[in-house]
Amino acid sequence: MTELHLWLRHEARTTERRTPIVPDDARRLVGHGVELTVEESPQRVFPIEEYEAAGCRVAPAGSWVTAPRDAVVLGLKELPEDPAELTHRHIFFGHAYKNQPGAAELLGRFAAGGGALLDLEYLVDDTGRRLAAFGFWAGYLGAALAVLRHRGRLRAPLAPTTKEDLDETLKPAADDAEFTGLVIGALGRSGRGARTAFATAGVDPTCWDLAETRDLDRPALLRHDVMVNAVLATTPVPPFLREQDLDTPDRRLRTLCDVTCDVGSPLNVLPVYDDTTSWDEPVRRLRDEPPLDLIAIDNLPSLLPLESSADFSAALLPHLLDFGVFGPWGRCLDRFRDASRAHGLDKGESLGH
Repeated sequence: MTELHLWLRHEARTTERRTPIVPDDARRLVGHGVELTVEESPQRVFPIEEYEAAGCRVAPAGSWVTAPRDAVVLGLKELPEDPAELTHRHIFFGHAYKNQPGAAELLGRFAAGGGALLDLEYLVDDTGRRLAAFGFWAGYLGAALAVLRHRGRLRAPLAPTTKEDLDETLKPAADDAEFTGLVIGALGRSGRGARTAFATAGVDPTCWDLAETRDLDRPALLRHDVMVNAVLATTPVPPFLREQDLDTPDRRLRTLCDVTCDVGSPLNVLPVYDDTTSWDEPVRRLRDEPPLDLIAIDNLPSLLPLESSADFSAALLPHLLDFGVFGPWGRCLDRFRDASRAHGLDKGESLGH
């Protein structure tokens, strides 16, 4: 690995409390010769003092815009709208490669500044398997919120919690009515998390994966009370639900949680809503009679920031220690260049600047 300067930025989204690098792993990076600058952040689940004690340099929130050009800026969610020109290499979830809203604008900012996006969603091994993901916790929380909503125990606004406290609220009460659950994408990381939450809630869900979705039985889907979608499509597939399905007279489905939140993408398997929900308003009513409620929050794991950050950081750490122009990071850069070229913006920089 060439000498690496990582710059851990403050997250602009006020509900984002996770971090891609926890203090213990920051200490390991510093011990391996990585220069690590960490921005102050009032909402990050770990206080800045823990990073300072790990040997990191401390910088003000948002100061990455004036960081040395060779610094690699590390974050999770979207960048602020300024600056218009992005000169650094950025590691985060960009959501810009499937024609999502704002994708062209984001890629254009990199083209204007000569920087590059190393999208964490596309940090994969040579078989295409993601190397660092929040999927388990996204699925766990998606199913947990769906269960609580269906049982009338979901309270807004949402707030971060611990797994122990959440598990306690998930346990079935004596007067809870039985209901049927469905997890689509049950064999993946998110699906495994959703199945774990259902089990904690005392529910044995129906589990569908590739075999069941190749020839989707929509009437069977609609006969479940609660559905959790944990499928992130990478190639076009027929949608799991369509507008007309929601108006089926004998629909039993009452609570729908879309963990994937691929809204706006042509690969969206649930094109029955046009915007995500939020911590302040986690539920949207899609139909009144019979009722159908939607939960579609695109940073679910931030509700369990300690657990989800620790897992993600542990998975990401070895790849940061092996940062370079080949392997997973090289594939990230290739994917960025392909997306830029598709938009007529082929100005991707090398990993080494």
